Amino acid sequence: MKDYWIWDPSVIKGEDGRYHMFASRWSKQYGFGNWVTNSEVVRAISDTAEGPYEFVEVVLPARGKQYFDGCTTHNPRIVKNGDYYVLYYFGNNYDEPNPSFTENVWESGLGQKAWMHKRIGMAYSKSIAGPWKRVDQPILNPRKGEWDASITSNPSPVVLPNGKVYLVYKSSPVNYNPPLLLGAAQADSFLGPYRRLSDKPIFSFHTDQNHENDVEDPFVWYNGQQFELIMKDRYGKICGEEGGGIHAYSKDGIDWHLSKSVKAYSKTIQWDDGTTSHQANFERPFLLFENGKPTHLFAATGDGSEPYQFERTWNMVIPLKSI
Repeated sequence: MKDYWIWDPSVIKGEDGRYHMFASRWSKQYGFGNWVTNSEVVRAISDTAEGPYEFVEVVLPARGKQYFDGCTTHNPRIVKNGDYYVLYYFGNNYDEPNPSFTENVWESGLGQKAWMHKRIGMAYSKSIAGPWKRVDQPILNPRKGEWDASITSNPSPVVLPNGKVYLVYKSSPVNYNPPLLLGAAQADSFLGPYRRLSDKPIFSFHTDQNHENDVEDPFVWYNGQQFELIMKDRYGKICGEEGGGIHAYSKDGIDWHLSKSVKAYSKTIQWDDGTTSHQANFERPFLLFENGKPTHLFAATGDGSEPYQFERTWNMVIPLKSI
């Protein structure tokens, strides 16, 4: 899709035996920053986990400003829960007219307004090909006056052996400025209701003097004995690399601990032709599991000399070595 910015990989093996990637896209007639105002969730398929993936359809299009997710859908995460495929994402809307191709939404202020309207939504289907039933209300809302007062975003769900859903999400106390924080919620069924497991964030790395020490882009899983999680170290003050990955673990999903070997991944990538590059961005990490084992690491990346200054973006995949 050369005419689109691509982001947010999430992959699952469908009932047809093929690999289905859910991702975000928005037209390159807009700037990259229009992810917050013009993104839509799409589906692509491949015969192998490593691709190439071929675009099939738009799954979650804009559907009108009367809906909480009427303007934008982004950050998809796909899971299988019983007989249903369940697609988590964030959606937003805004009262202002849709931006023109020439409008810089972060200079006009629309980007900030749209960001503050981010809410986690969910759609479900018995077939990976749909049709998808979208819920009409957010599954988790911000809480006024709390650490998660601004948004709910970046959902990372886990279906537990008992059928319950554990969900990690991103928010912040005020707005898009640091610190960004992660919280945890749980539901007895994917249909909800989703209840927070703690009134506090599950990670707090910042101090009152230094807010620029935080994380985002969680991917969480349950290994049968405990929860594990990888996430992006935004400023590199935890794992030692700005934008690098952190690994953590938890017995109950509330009390989390950083691993002794805390660095989970690097933005320095070795490609299949033997070359190596240091990517400006390596975001939205996603692990594909088969037979209970992680087999591939997916991430969003792009060609650019500086973070978020891209000529093109794509979702990459790294086969994991067996241990």
